[in-house]
Amino acid sequence: MTSYRLTAPQHLDTIIELPASKSISNRALIIYALSGGRTLPQNLSDCDDTEVIINALRYMPETIDIKAAGTAMRFMTAYLSVMRGTHILTGTERMRHRPIGVLVDALLKLGAEIEYAGEAGFPPLRITGKPLEGGMLEILGNISSQYISALLMIGPMLKKGLTLRLTGDIISRPYIDLTLWMMREFGARAEWTAVDTITVDPQPYKDRGYFIENDWSSASYWHEMVAISDDPEATIRLTGLTNGSKQGDSVTRYIFSLLGVKTIFETKKEGVPQTVTLKRSGHCVPKLEYDFVNSPDLAQTFVVTCLAKDIPFHFTGLSTLKIKETDRIEALKKEVRKLGYVIKSRHDSELFWDGERCEPSTDEGIDTYEDHRMALAFAPFALKQPGLLINNPHVVTKSYPHFWNDLIKAGFEIKQEG
Repeated sequence: MTSYRLTAPQHLDTIIELPASKSISNRALIIYALSGGRTLPQNLSDCDDTEVIINALRYMPETIDIKAAGTAMRFMTAYLSVMRGTHILTGTERMRHRPIGVLVDALLKLGAEIEYAGEAGFPPLRITGKPLEGGMLEILGNISSQYISALLMIGPMLKKGLTLRLTGDIISRPYIDLTLWMMREFGARAEWTAVDTITVDPQPYKDRGYFIENDWSSASYWHEMVAISDDPEATIRLTGLTNGSKQGDSVTRYIFSLLGVKTIFETKKEGVPQTVTLKRSGHCVPKLEYDFVNSPDLAQTFVVTCLAKDIPFHFTGLSTLKIKETDRIEALKKEVRKLGYVIKSRHDSELFWDGERCEPSTDEGIDTYEDHRMALAFAPFALKQPGLLINNPHVVTKSYPHFWNDLIKAGFEIKQEG
């Protein structure tokens, strides 16, 4: 097993070129392919999750292995359903235990031809693409928004379009809105027509050039460093972020403002990629309560940040964390104990910490569970604990391949062990 031992600098002052948004890249690639695939989007993410989609669309092999890319599994399932040909869609061992039944059932109702090539409800899938009628469809709103986005993006290709009614609570709405916004950018007619209903007209996409902004999720780890650093003059500049971004995780700037971090844009222009500067504000809430129902991928970052700053917290809206790359709720509870903290969960959708501590056992290192966000969220804790050990650190390639090089650029020392 490979591990990295991290030692943080005393002072933070650097400029970081963030990776392109994985969320936007993956959507842009699917829409690009559905539009006829003549103008490849620019500034695509170089992460693993995007690379598997690029390779799948470029070569379209009989067996498509999307590895650990959950987004690719959901998006490609819908995409292959409307593209002629038969393919097996598979992934890693963990991916073959991540549920896909809700999406498959929805596509079957639209007339898709999909069979389970293994255990029912899970990948691998055998998909034979063909033209689909479309029409009215109901789906739970409290499942992964990627299921919903996958269905929406093929909507313009359906003969009758798609009317999608979301039942129950609707989670991760910003990701759904991001999908609709990008669809309209490519000429589709897709919009909310009621509080729980989205209508997509059977109007084909238009091929166009498209430039992808940088990633707010990746920015969150640099906000975290400024928040927990002991350097009162800590300053980090991040490139290519957009003020007024449609990315759900752009809420990072607001939540971190509650934890003492200012996000300063160069200008007031909206929709134009800019360099932003992160500085400490000196103002911090005594306890953080937040509902992550619209941005669950940020939960790990804020758990670690609050612990490092000794700020009690109560986080809700975390029901999807159990079906991510790992069960993130249980992984967090286990790994923070190694740092000397005891956090608790409730109803499989809440995490809270009231200040309870335990004896740390950091010699074991932080396990990452094949989950990029475990490595990314815990690494900044080295600012509080010199010599922090991160096990299997290469998982960051899933979303932020050059993260460790960026840490070195920022002054961190990284020693490989094992």
